[in-house]
Amino acid sequence: MTHTTDSPAVSVIVPVYNEEQNVPILEAELRAALKGVDHEIIFVDDGSSDHTVERIEAAPNVRVIRFEKNAGQSAAIYAGLQAARGAILVLIDGDLQNDPADIPKLIAEIARGADLVCGYRAQRRDTVVKRLTSWIANAVRSRYTKDGVRDTGCTLKAMRRECVSALVPFKGMHRFIPALIKDAGYRLVEIPVNHRPRRFGQTNYGLGNRAVRATIDMFGVRWLLSRRLSYKIREHN
Repeated sequence: MTHTTDSPAVSVIVPVYNEEQNVPILEAELRAALKGVDHEIIFVDDGSSDHTVERIEAAPNVRVIRFEKNAGQSAAIYAGLQAARGAILVLIDGDLQNDPADIPKLIAEIARGADLVCGYRAQRRDTVVKRLTSWIANAVRSRYTKDGVRDTGCTLKAMRRECVSALVPFKGMHRFIPALIKDAGYRLVEIPVNHRPRRFGQTNYGLGNRAVRATIDMFGVRWLLSRRLSYKIREHN
């Protein structure tokens, strides 16, 4: 089913960067997973230098946002969330490691009352170094931001549209989506999701000096959360 209105039930946001081999497979898997669901798919091309955009199959419910140049995963995710028109917004990686078949489970948790549903990779298909680095980063981040999330590095998430208002656009924002949304008073739950080995290409948003940047971001977010405005209107005329 494709949507026929400007307000589909579900918007799926896919940040992509040089994923020309993965995009056609992912698009087909998304259609299968969302069969019968009124949805749109938004691919956000983060300045790809290959044929990623050309490999996206055009359809009435498929939209493509193209960056002028590479701006990073946080920028791609934020742009997609801002452009989305659905009542429920889903984030998923473009490298096929997240499984679209898990999306209905995330949507079901929203229907049960959750505002944000975070997938966690129960059995990760990554290198030992990447798993260890991620484990340390998650432990430190969770302690300092108190988001209680075990795997913020898993892109696969679903949220109610109103949760987007809690997000602040900055480089590294995608690692702190749970902390920002939870601190705004929304209800967060985690569920285990499938994780698959990368079939094509290479990791585009890799380790690099990510640990240093993430640590700086963590202290920045902790400061931001401590300074968040909190008030309730008693009367309004």
